[in-house]
Amino acid sequence: MAAPTIVEVEGRKLKLSNLDKVLYPAAGFTKGQVIDYYVHIAPALIPHLAGRPLTMKRYPEGVDHEYFFEKNAPMHRPEWVKTAPVWSESNKRTINFILANDLATLVWIANLASLELHPSLALASDIETPTMIVFDLDPGPPANIVQCAQVAMWVRAIFDHFGLQSFPKTSGSKGMQIYIPLNTKTSYDETKPFAHAIARVLEQEHPELVVSEMKKAVRNNKVFVDWSQNDQHKTTIAVYSLRAREQPTVSTPITWEEVEQTLKKKDAQRLVFEASDVLKRVEKMGDLYAPLLTLKQKLPQLTGLAAEPEKTPAEKKQRVAIAAQAEPRPRINKTAAAPKKRRKV
Repeated sequence: MAAPTIVEVEGRKLKLSNLDKVLYPAAGFTKGQVIDYYVHIAPALIPHLAGRPLTMKRYPEGVDHEYFFEKNAPMHRPEWVKTAPVWSESNKRTINFILANDLATLVWIANLASLELHPSLALASDIETPTMIVFDLDPGPPANIVQCAQVAMWVRAIFDHFGLQSFPKTSGSKGMQIYIPLNTKTSYDETKPFAHAIARVLEQEHPELVVSEMKKAVRNNKVFVDWSQNDQHKTTIAVYSLRAREQPTVSTPITWEEVEQTLKKKDAQRLVFEASDVLKRVEKMGDLYAPLLTLKQKLPQLTGLAAEPEKTPAEKKQRVAIAAQAEPRPRINKTAAAPKKRRKV
């Protein structure tokens, strides 16, 4: 076994191990290359992780071997790695999540072979307030990201109607995700039913392509609009995170023009980006997800849309009409300081 490599990152000494170990066998992509990617993408990535409880998905033997999720910060972490205590109702205990606030912490995380990074939709300082809403578009074979592009355009149209900006990214795996930044006072009790309502409306308008149910049996050649990710207990893959696929693909911000062109050309490969591709894109295009950090938007009120699914065609038609006619709520630029609440997951 090779001796560990000692490096200094922003004044912190780190011991890096097994840098030549291949974690992506099909691509010959090593642990050292994983760390190198995260070092170079850090200026764009860290602002999207900072202050958010982070779940690590670790692949110590590589993508073709067993993995495990790690929420609680390991005991052997350096003393300078910051954590946030979050109460877990399901586990009836406090979990100390890592906060990837700086480059040294990110390098330490990558050295653990944590290929995938899954942050909370909320900041640890206000764990019950998501700063965004997300729609995870998951294609059921033989559907692929081309069909996701079509559904993404429908999602965009709904939010355009309300005067809200939305931002697409690839999942880095099979599908696509649409994020709507909020950065205003809200709660999962608002965002989750809202997302569910939108998913049901899309299913009612486009039953040939969209499903809102989680049952895999109904997803064949359709796109599941996963609204359930808008939950305090769940996480979504971070923008710029590697994925544990055959190749070192990345969850990549894309433009709406790229979504449109993928749909027009029906070419799924247009939206496949590996680590080296993403570094070039960021150098050329900057961080397309920067607005997620500061853009303030407020969800509109969709009276009736969060109710139970309709039982008659007339009720379905009325539900769709409500969605189309709902008035957008005005955006707000400032919010009052949120009262302190007990953190929990």
